[in-house]
Amino acid sequence: MKIAAVQMVSTPEVGRNLEAARRLVAQAASMGAGLVALPEYFCHMGRADRDKLDVAEAHGDGPIQQALAQAAREHGVWLVGGTLPLRSADPERVLNTCLVFAPDGTAVARYDKVHLFRYDNGRERYDEGRSIRAGDLPVALQAGPLRLGLSVCYDLRFPELYRALMVPPCDLISVPAAFTYPTGQAHWELLLRARAVENQCYVVAAAQGGQHENGRRTWGHSLIVDPWGEVLAVRDEGEGVVLAEIDPARLAAVRRQLPALEHRRL
Repeated sequence: MKIAAVQMVSTPEVGRNLEAARRLVAQAASMGAGLVALPEYFCHMGRADRDKLDVAEAHGDGPIQQALAQAAREHGVWLVGGTLPLRSADPERVLNTCLVFAPDGTAVARYDKVHLFRYDNGRERYDEGRSIRAGDLPVALQAGPLRLGLSVCYDLRFPELYRALMVPPCDLISVPAAFTYPTGQAHWELLLRARAVENQCYVVAAAQGGQHENGRRTWGHSLIVDPWGEVLAVRDEGEGVVLAEIDPARLAAVRRQLPALEHRRL
């Protein structure tokens, strides 16, 4: 199966972002992708953290979820819907949620981001906990021939989440993200390749990548990594699509030659 990571430079306007996502999913499908992944916050990069509350949807209803379902159905692809804000039990905070849609447009999985980003280098300050409520469960699913594990952005720094996803082992892990430029420059590819190597699986990382209208600059470098840690495809900045083939024989060979997953003791 061919898989694609969509890179975007999302804006504060949901309608514009949905139109860009539709176009890029269509492009990925035309290139032969059977699974397409969108980035974190593909639908909305607000001017302030709390802008998320204004566009948050109830689970199962709303224009963002409808657009994702329609795109999956129209193009017959498994669609990893980046993230979107869903309403939570706390009226002051939303959930940062990844939904997966089957090729018939049915929503088949939901993952609420577990680890919330906080960062302050004296110039940039972020604290997701102010407007986001953390999830608490790892989520994996069968997406056609692939067992797919879900994670989001800052989760990448917590290998224990990925170990939890590997029982039974995943073939592919998705990491939609909106990494800041300085943290991405330092750690993005390093961490993605590490997660691929230690879990002996493919990784698809769809990212925000460029200068946003809200003044933020994201790192980009959407990429696909194989189970040996080799980067198969990457896009530095700007919107676009990266594509690679999932090779079951490659996956099996890596696990057979170096059966590290069988050697786990803890």
